[in-house]
Amino acid sequence: MSNAAIALYEPINTLKPVDEDIWIVDGPIVSMAMYGTEIPFPTRMTIVRLSSGELWCHSPTELTPELKAQINSLGPLRYLISPNKIHYAHIGTWARAYPEAMAWASPGVRDRSAQQKIAVSFDADLEDNPPSQWAADLDQLIFRGSRFMDEVVFFHRKSATLILADLIENFEPDKVSRWFRWLLKLAGSADPDGKAPLDLRMTFWGQKRRSQSCLKQMLQWNPEKVILAHGRWYENNGTAELRRAFRWLE
Repeated sequence: MSNAAIALYEPINTLKPVDEDIWIVDGPIVSMAMYGTEIPFPTRMTIVRLSSGELWCHSPTELTPELKAQINSLGPLRYLISPNKIHYAHIGTWARAYPEAMAWASPGVRDRSAQQKIAVSFDADLEDNPPSQWAADLDQLIFRGSRFMDEVVFFHRKSATLILADLIENFEPDKVSRWFRWLLKLAGSADPDGKAPLDLRMTFWGQKRRSQSCLKQMLQWNPEKVILAHGRWYENNGTAELRRAFRWLE
């Protein structure tokens, strides 16, 4: 399927401020094999400047010289985060560009990268609680219950921003082609307000109780904003959007 099936969030590969000490970068389209075809996804990463002055990078997208220069102007990049086992492909490139940065592994990502023959190594593992390196600025938990993958989610306290990868996808109808809208509907991802895609939701069947406790914790953080890796993110009313997007867990 052509990348023309979905529009980019221009401009790409450039820092966009979200709030104080937090930025997003919209990246290029990537494709994944699903439902017998190649599905295009817009990409997005998040940069947080910690109270130490160090930079924390969630789900790195393509690194360009221009983007590297912008990031270097913010401070020293020290942490590269894989939030789940399908968000890791660019970490190897970033680690080579920033040899002093630590690469943090999500559950299952080491095995996944080896299976896909993508050269990336990790220095530490993400757990249910934040490590000392960013505990002063970010909360985190492993969102459990899926038979396919766990995702590590983060909450930036200073900006009241929840940072997700694939637990919510929010494809805007006016940014996708008619054919792609039909495919999204078939896949159960055509909700204009965003939610987890059907194939991912199905992997939680029989284990929703574990996920409900994770959702309860995220709601207790009371986010004002919710950043997603794919599609439109929520700049306000974050807690209400989170509750609505996860109504399938009820």
